[in-house]
Amino acid sequence: MANSSSGGLSFKVVLLGEGCVGKTSLVLRYVDDKFNSKHISTVQASFLNKKLNIEGRRVTLAIWDTAGQEKFHALGPIYYRSSNGAVLVYDITDQDSFQKVKTWVKELRKMLGRDVCLTIIGNKIDLEKDRVVSIEEAEEYATKVGATHFFTSAKLNQGVEEMFLSLTKQMITKQEEKEANGSLARQNSLRRNMLVVTDDEAETEAPTSKSCCGSGGA
Repeated sequence: MANSSSGGLSFKVVLLGEGCVGKTSLVLRYVDDKFNSKHISTVQASFLNKKLNIEGRRVTLAIWDTAGQEKFHALGPIYYRSSNGAVLVYDITDQDSFQKVKTWVKELRKMLGRDVCLTIIGNKIDLEKDRVVSIEEAEEYATKVGATHFFTSAKLNQGVEEMFLSLTKQMITKQEEKEANGSLARQNSLRRNMLVVTDDEAETEAPTSKSCCGSGGA
């Protein structure tokens, strides 16, 4: 849920995807600029903060890195509830991980509708020679579901910063739209609650009641 305080914005971002696709590596690269070549499985979820300054606005990202193993799938809603953004990660060398992204997208759209900004990530482009998920297929799918799409390599630090920056800007835009719509709705509500009777309306009502009485007397 987006929070606004003392000129700053706070957004919740959740990372979803199969185990071993590199979610934790992406977050650690982005937040701490670190990369560990040894895979360490996330158990349930971990949480990291990243502070940004975008066009003069202070922004804090609360990034939730979730476990990808199937046994933790049922816990997903606990972590992505009230998220402003979701990063759905697949491994470009693993077709099954891309199919899993489609499952997460359906789930997020069902639970959060269009309120959540989606970014789909094809990770591990350092393994381009082993790619099995085509660029065309991935980008076409992202467009179809209203998500942005990026290719990244946590190992080589490619595309990571750009992806999170793009998602943050989307969330800021979405928040501004919601605030503008909320302001408009309040104005419309005030207008509806104001009953204004003009002189013309008052004059047209008087003869009607007279003729009514006249017909009743006859």
